[in-house]
Amino acid sequence: MGAYFRNDGTRIGNPVTLKEDTLKEDIYILGIESSCDDTSAAVLRNGELLSNVTASQQVHFDYGGVVPELASRAHQQNVVPVVDQAIKRAGISSQQLSAIAFTRGPGLMGSLLVGVSFAKGLALSLGIPLIDVNHLQGHVMAHFIREPEMESTPPPYPFLCLLVSGGNSQIVKVNAYNDMEILGQTIDDAAGEAIDKCSKVMGLGYPGGPIIDRLARKGNPHAYKFAEPHIAGLDYSFSGLKTSFLYSMQKWTANEPDFIEKHKEDIAASLEWTIVDILMKKLNKAVVQTKIKHVAVAGGVSANNGLRNAFHEYAEKYGWTIYIPKFSYTTDNAAMIGIVGYYKYLDHEWCDIDKAAFAKTVI
Repeated sequence: MGAYFRNDGTRIGNPVTLKEDTLKEDIYILGIESSCDDTSAAVLRNGELLSNVTASQQVHFDYGGVVPELASRAHQQNVVPVVDQAIKRAGISSQQLSAIAFTRGPGLMGSLLVGVSFAKGLALSLGIPLIDVNHLQGHVMAHFIREPEMESTPPPYPFLCLLVSGGNSQIVKVNAYNDMEILGQTIDDAAGEAIDKCSKVMGLGYPGGPIIDRLARKGNPHAYKFAEPHIAGLDYSFSGLKTSFLYSMQKWTANEPDFIEKHKEDIAASLEWTIVDILMKKLNKAVVQTKIKHVAVAGGVSANNGLRNAFHEYAEKYGWTIYIPKFSYTTDNAAMIGIVGYYKYLDHEWCDIDKAAFAKTVI
């Protein structure tokens, strides 16, 4: 607890206050994201998004989850056309690029290596700087993406961010774009993983998040009760919830074989309510402890309607100022990598060509 993280997991010191000077030339950043099963490329000019292209992989649906080997092969097929389209849609040539920002980790190693290797090769061929980005830092900084002719109000520093996805559940205190303190995190499974596994138990398919979200809109969130873990401090745990859910399904279907099919809306709504309740109680505890009432949410699970509604309810009840990203910025995308790359470019924080990808962030 209380650690500061950088892309390589090392501890960093005082927050950096970014000052944008008047620029003589436009800065074009190409962002590349390949941490899991989405190949994405984006181009930003002076921090403003010009293009954001993503190729998803359908091959994993039949397996009920991401198959790492198949994911890396698909990235190899997708990375060239995705980058090419991002540059063309931005209306520029590759020679106009100022730097290339890429996801260095965390993520699936095979998938990361495709993006990392491509970014290094392209940067070398163009003779421009290379910028490494922490995938989790990108999710948090998605709130700072600007679009042409669209007003946006990013959260002021410091702010709290609930980062929830398939692989991570964290409460982060954000002091600056390169100074983030993890106040609490899951000690086992992530919220998104719990949703996907419970969806699989129900036989609903993959990915489970959107399916559970859709069914929950039609169900009663208080129809069934599942175990909520009691973990000290600001840490999370979702393994006990998964076990409670599994045992409940086994018990109920033993007495009524078609129980899940008949009650899937209520089951989904109750599951969603339990997970959101766990997330929000700890987040509110962090707000009370830090006295910071500017609160953001990020990551794939931030697309969940139940969680978004809970943010609005807590904002009204406790006087929070909340920041919820566009749906397109909740999932893995290169725009969030590009915006971090832009800020690091202004600080001249380049990446050495010999830096390797990393699967996990070491705090």
